[in-house]
Amino acid sequence: IMSRIAEQMPQEESLYSSRWVTLIFLSATAIVCLPRMFQIVVVENSAEKHLATASWAFPLYLFLMCIFVMPIAVTGLDLLPPGSNPDLFVLTIPLAVDQQGIVLPMWLYLTQRRNPESDDVRSVLLRSRRISIAAILGLGYLYYIFTGGTSALASIGLIAFLGVAQILPALLFGLYWRNATKIGAICGILCGYAFWAYTSFLPSFDGSFVLSKAVIEEGLFGLSFLRPHALFGVTIDDRLIHSVFWSMSANVVALVGMSLLTAPSALERVQAVQFINVFGQTGQRRAALPIVTSEDLFILAQRILGRMEAAKLFNKMAEEQGKSTGLPEPTVEFLATLERELSGAVGAATSHAMIGQLTGGEAISVEELIAVADETAQIMEYSARLEKKSNELSVTAEQLRRANQKLTQLGQQKDDFLSQVSHELRTPMTSIRSFSEIIRSDEGIDSERLKHFSSIIHEESQRLTRLLDEILDLSFLESGRVKLNLHETSIGEVVDQAISATSVIAEESHTTIVRDDMLDRINIITDRDRLSQVFINLIINSIKYAADKPPVIKINHNIIGRELNIFLTDNGPGIPEKDQKTIFEKFSRLSMKAASTGVGLGLPISLEIMQNLGGDLKCIPVQSGAKFRLTIPLSQTEKVVGIK
Repeated sequence: IMSRIAEQMPQEESLYSSRWVTLIFLSATAIVCLPRMFQIVVVENSAEKHLATASWAFPLYLFLMCIFVMPIAVTGLDLLPPGSNPDLFVLTIPLAVDQQGIVLPMWLYLTQRRNPESDDVRSVLLRSRRISIAAILGLGYLYYIFTGGTSALASIGLIAFLGVAQILPALLFGLYWRNATKIGAICGILCGYAFWAYTSFLPSFDGSFVLSKAVIEEGLFGLSFLRPHALFGVTIDDRLIHSVFWSMSANVVALVGMSLLTAPSALERVQAVQFINVFGQTGQRRAALPIVTSEDLFILAQRILGRMEAAKLFNKMAEEQGKSTGLPEPTVEFLATLERELSGAVGAATSHAMIGQLTGGEAISVEELIAVADETAQIMEYSARLEKKSNELSVTAEQLRRANQKLTQLGQQKDDFLSQVSHELRTPMTSIRSFSEIIRSDEGIDSERLKHFSSIIHEESQRLTRLLDEILDLSFLESGRVKLNLHETSIGEVVDQAISATSVIAEESHTTIVRDDMLDRINIITDRDRLSQVFINLIINSIKYAADKPPVIKINHNIIGRELNIFLTDNGPGIPEKDQKTIFEKFSRLSMKAASTGVGLGLPISLEIMQNLGGDLKCIPVQSGAKFRLTIPLSQTEKVVGIK
């Protein structure tokens, strides 16, 4: 081989030509931008110190691979007929010397998991990757068919490298230029891909796909300056260099130009600080621990990493925390490590989303927070202008300040409401999504578990529906647009309707409900269904918040002047005086055992119903249990039967 090198080596004065520089550029870009390289270097990188090792180990690995290139090339040029494809020397040289043995990659096919787990998703991930490989090979074969042979396959790698290189400008500018915008990045990538496709990718089909031979030779619309290989009259002998020049130039110009013409959004500014000032963020992570159990994290890790890998990871983290047994504490550092490990299997975005759903760290998205911040800034600016004008019109300024204060209060109520609603909606939605993903991904699930998971999804969907109905009902009542169906009815019949509606839960909890018989003799004009809903909410609350003894609920009344007062009393733990007004606020719940079974809208809805009916609902202080008073005004048309 060494004796043949002098004869077969290309006789050129300089190897460091413009093409050599271009190839080095594309190869370096591929290392940064190719998904598989990004997966290894960034996503699956468990520590930054590993990059120090990779900085010399990876070039050494490439160098060792290149040692074999020269002998193979020299031997192929000497043994094989002239015109043989150098890309196939690795296969054609052994065949030329009667070496027919080829080792196929059968390891994955021959090795099977001896202890398959029904809740392990590794098989799904492996199958999806195999399908992806088959799809890519299929696309390569289609490219081979369109190009009509192997001659174009020699350059497909460089064409692909140049295509993925269009991501490089957006990546670099996003890391180092604070004023780069999303619109600029998108425009840059699109322009780069357009020039890449027109000058490199489509011409590689030699007129058999999209671009005809006439367009390739004469230019688009017959205009010579639009020829793909001599665009705008610029003639470069090497077509690869020509395509690199135009695609990358158009990419950078579009990115910079559109970034200068457009302003970054609030979200983009926040992200720019996170990327560009990354070293300034060290040590500024949130100190508060997330609300999540180690058991939940371990279940998630088992499903993604497998039982053995998850156990190794959790044991290692427990040892680092100084625990000899049990699971590690869910610290911020542990969550970051777990998220990084999961990202190697399912991707960084999916891993971050799963950890975020489990921890429940954000009730409102970043976009919503930024929008609220923008609104607050606008309100503050408006307030400043009003205060400046107050020197001239003191009375008007005072009115405007009160209006501004009211707007601020409404804004705070809006923020609190959004936060509470998003939190309440997240819980059933997360449960529904989690169990539906289990059912969808686990093909070997048995019927009993399937029925159990389905029932959970059904219950959570009903809970979500009830929550949305209650929110809409409360909003409708608060707006004052509710239409009441007023009829004369006995108050006793209304109470009986509520008792009947709650009979199932009352029987299960062995609840005793005693009502005043005189209620049957009192007729009022009211919306029977709405008033019954109030009694239902009060009865259910009394049962839910009862102590260990069976609940006892008493319903009686009195009439003072033209007002009917109905009292509902229970034998539960009672309501502290400081909370007797708070319980009527939206999403307000007491810290009791049943707090997790409701969303805190029953009493606010009941209060709104009573106010729409012209009455009131209050919690009255008593020594034991809880006592609510419903006040209903009696008009001249209403009467107490048999009482004068």
